[in-house]
Amino acid sequence: MELIRGLHNLREHHRGCVATIGNFDGVHLGHQAVIGQLAEKASELCLPTTLITFEPQPQEYFAPQASPPRLMRFREKMQALHRYAVDRVLCLAFNDMLAQMPHAQFIEDILVKGLGLRYLVVGDDFRFGRGREGTFSTLQEAGQKYGFQVVNMHTFSVAGERVSSTRIRQALAKGDMLMAEALLGRDYRMSGRVAHGEKLGRQLGFPTANIHLHRKVSPLQGIFAVEVYGLEREPLHGVASLGTRPTVDGTRTLLEVYLFDFDEDIYGRHIQVSFRHKLRDEERFDSLEALTRQIEKDVEQAQAFFA
Repeated sequence: MELIRGLHNLREHHRGCVATIGNFDGVHLGHQAVIGQLAEKASELCLPTTLITFEPQPQEYFAPQASPPRLMRFREKMQALHRYAVDRVLCLAFNDMLAQMPHAQFIEDILVKGLGLRYLVVGDDFRFGRGREGTFSTLQEAGQKYGFQVVNMHTFSVAGERVSSTRIRQALAKGDMLMAEALLGRDYRMSGRVAHGEKLGRQLGFPTANIHLHRKVSPLQGIFAVEVYGLEREPLHGVASLGTRPTVDGTRTLLEVYLFDFDEDIYGRHIQVSFRHKLRDEERFDSLEALTRQIEKDVEQAQAFFA
């Protein structure tokens, strides 16, 4: 899979493709269905598939304080897309220039001149261009003019409702990991590099791997039974705390993982943490002794879950 960062990096050999446009946050079952729909047409036309996405996401540009938490960092999204039939990802910087670009210019400069588009899959409620003036009908009219076909993406439903990133965020916020997994088509994971922390867990008898999240907001918080991937033995079972650590007056959201029966130096290693079951919400304890007793119970519960 080739990542193309910015319109200025499009070359002549990138012209001629089938494409779709979106955030693809979570790369959930609905996204996977669209990619499958795209791949079928790509095979028929003998053309590569191209996903057009934005960084930051449009909501983050227009309302940075009110935008919902991402399900995935950009790196995680690219890793997930590698598993599917995606040939190229065109990542456009969502900035003032793109936000103010008229919809007709978006079509001509990006879809026609830049990509030589032959086939486009988007939702029938898709809006684009300055003031969100571009619509599904606008794209269909442009397709007739420039020679590309525009079709509506197939709706994918689970339990009678459309799969969406919003629905997954709601499941994660409630700690419903089984529903999140059903909508994603896989367990929910976060990844990051193990870094040095304050060593509080070691003092309490539960040394933790501290993972840099590189996120402004996390879509879930609490204490979880987790599986860890990316080390020599996998999966490794453990307990993870994802939150601000109120007992020690923490302010920054941290992911800390205590691995069962594990005592190796993994600083600097990049790992994936799979959240399998929520044990409880994060809470403040009156003392470190009370916190330690609760961690012991968390470990017992997580071990019982995996047993």
